[in-house]
Amino acid sequence: MRAEYETITVARRDDHLLLVTLNRPAVYNAMNTQMGLDLMELFEGFAIADEGVRAIVLTGSGDKAFCAGGDLKERKGMSDAAWQSQHAIFERMLRAIMGCPIPLIAAVNGIAYGGGCEIAAATDFVYAATTARFALTEVTLGIMPGSGGTQNLARAVGERRAKEIILSGLPFSAEDGERWGLVNKVLAPEELVGGALAIGARIAGNGPIAVRQAKQAIHRGLQMSLWDGLAFEIEAYNRMIPTEDRREGVLAFNERRKPNFQGR
Repeated sequence: MRAEYETITVARRDDHLLLVTLNRPAVYNAMNTQMGLDLMELFEGFAIADEGVRAIVLTGSGDKAFCAGGDLKERKGMSDAAWQSQHAIFERMLRAIMGCPIPLIAAVNGIAYGGGCEIAAATDFVYAATTARFALTEVTLGIMPGSGGTQNLARAVGERRAKEIILSGLPFSAEDGERWGLVNKVLAPEELVGGALAIGARIAGNGPIAVRQAKQAIHRGLQMSLWDGLAFEIEAYNRMIPTEDRREGVLAFNERRKPNFQGR
């Protein structure tokens, strides 16, 4: 993981908690090609080495936008081939976000339109400011969601609600997102990042192998039948039995102290 990127910032909040910020505030953190490359590099790297990170919070710079979607000024006049090449980067970026083994929390601080909404929907769960607004506006531009929106949103809010949102292109509030299942918690703007970091710190304090295995069991299991999911779950569970963390967790409980998990 690099210390500096062109379009995002990364900051350790402690040894195991990372804050990632989409950082193009002048254009409402709209996603250009470079942002796609930066996010792709960051999240693909975590699939190889976690660098001690146990939880990640993803937010946007400023108080107006999480991410306004694709940068349409950059896309103006693009040839079909150039558009497809750029979109291939965005597709790979979204797959890297979805495949990140580390728990990932979106802190949506403002508008999350188009690709911004798709990024939020691709994370493990979402906290949103009362001022946040969501929309998948692609059909109003003659295209459609192509970075997981038709899949992740439908899984979060259900088929009928997803059709209403995507086919109309209408925006919806953080409170609507919470009622429909996309947003886990709505917070005042000044409390948003702190609240997301607090739950991130709570997750980071738990057994890292256990957290990762549980995340995979939930996500993968939902793609299977119940019986196949149960089989996948027990295989994930058995991974913890021979670990030092499992022994440390039981010992710490009996000694009435906080466990010191090492990820081993």
